[in-house]
Amino acid sequence: MTVAPLSWTELEALTDFQIDPVNGPTNAQARLRLFGQPESDVRVTLYRDNHAWCPYCQKVWLWLEEKQIPYRIEKVTMFCYGEKESWYKRKVPSGMLPAIELDGRLITESDDILIALEQVFGPLTQGMEDPLVIPLRRLERLLFRAWCSWLCYPPMLPGQEHRNRDQFINVVNQVESALASTPGPYFLEEFGTVDVIFTPYVERMNASLYYYKGYSLREDNPRLAAWFEAMESRPTYRGTQSDFHTHVHDLPPQMGGCWENDEPQMRLNKHRVDNGPWFGLPDVTYPEPENARQETLYRVMRHRANIIRVNPGDDQLVDQALRCALTLMMTGEVCTPPTGSDPALRYLRDRISVPRDMSIYAAKHLREALEKTAALVGEGQGAPIPIRHRRDQDPANFASIPS
Repeated sequence: MTVAPLSWTELEALTDFQIDPVNGPTNAQARLRLFGQPESDVRVTLYRDNHAWCPYCQKVWLWLEEKQIPYRIEKVTMFCYGEKESWYKRKVPSGMLPAIELDGRLITESDDILIALEQVFGPLTQGMEDPLVIPLRRLERLLFRAWCSWLCYPPMLPGQEHRNRDQFINVVNQVESALASTPGPYFLEEFGTVDVIFTPYVERMNASLYYYKGYSLREDNPRLAAWFEAMESRPTYRGTQSDFHTHVHDLPPQMGGCWENDEPQMRLNKHRVDNGPWFGLPDVTYPEPENARQETLYRVMRHRANIIRVNPGDDQLVDQALRCALTLMMTGEVCTPPTGSDPALRYLRDRISVPRDMSIYAAKHLREALEKTAALVGEGQGAPIPIRHRRDQDPANFASIPS
């Protein structure tokens, strides 16, 4: 037996989620961060991508959050998502991200940005050019290159896939040794610059290798597992953290392609990331916040008009089906959506972006509710996720809604 979907008014009454984007925890929706200080103290403007996906932006974003430097945020479209804003191209002709303005001076390249910020605000425990930091920065680049060699290039010779895997694991073992050389979970004695530098791509390695290669970086390496757990104890990192589904489908156009090895474990992992269950994946282990569902509902309510408008399905059909999914998520009551709504629900399931839209546990709840509701009426899928671009996620479609 199923129930009728709740109305939008009834759904709205089920969430009291609130966040202070300016002074509260790290969040992807903020346009200004003050950390309790007056706005007159702002000396930095960070230019980052709309989707909160760019790894180099994440590095600078995390540094600013950890140091609690008051700053403004201007969001820019990455090319594979849509047309880059003309105002930004006038400011930064190359269009590269991130960039900052520091006391009116424009700086690009993430490492140069961190060095410039250190010179004004002091280092994050250790500086970029500290003798302890420099070899670890080199190790991070070595790990990055080994990852790219395995993930982004098709094996051209017999045995090449296994050689690329062995090369990557060899570098991972060096990372494990570096982490083992300190008494705590971080790369040096205390959390600092090195951890910020490693964060963006290690997070993307964890997602992409699980999905495309059947290899679980986090589960197979105890020191990295402890490092991830320590990072997730930090509200700053949790506010920038993405999930497997977002990463594995955003990476191909950014990296020039990601190559599957078609092994049995890889196929199992891929199916789970795409179709669920999403809870229990090795993309997050910190305890779920009690208000995760309320956050989901709040974020969907805020953008529901545009969510419905950009969906390829009929607006009235999508409206009712979405309310069915949200009714299930918030009440546990099964609500059968309209016939033919399964592709529309799965289209939305596949286009939730973390942390742009909501935090990682909130997104898991929404994906789960959308999939369970879609499965009540069929196996229809939404339009495939593009692999050469992500213009299905063009932020211009949501530009009318203030962040």
